[in-house]
Amino acid sequence: MGISKITRNFQITLPKDVRELKDFRVGEKVLFVVEGDRVDIVKIDKNIVKEAAGLWAGMKETGVEYETRLRKEWTKRQLK
Repeated sequence: MGISKITRNFQITLPKDVRELKDFRVGEKVLFVVEGDRVDIVKIDKNIVKEAAGLWAGMKETGVEYETRLRKEWTKRQLK
């Protein structure tokens, strides 16, 4: 485990031991997963991207329509 400082451009350097342990390579993409106060950095492989791209296939509403519907429901709950 290492410590990194956030630069003025909001960039960080992955510590050497973390890079080696998780085999991070230059040019690879990572996903930031936020759960509560915790942020995990996960390497993205092509399989994850392909699976995520097909999440809305066959759905009756688009992702935007789904999110809009949910937000309207949240607003209704807040007004009660």
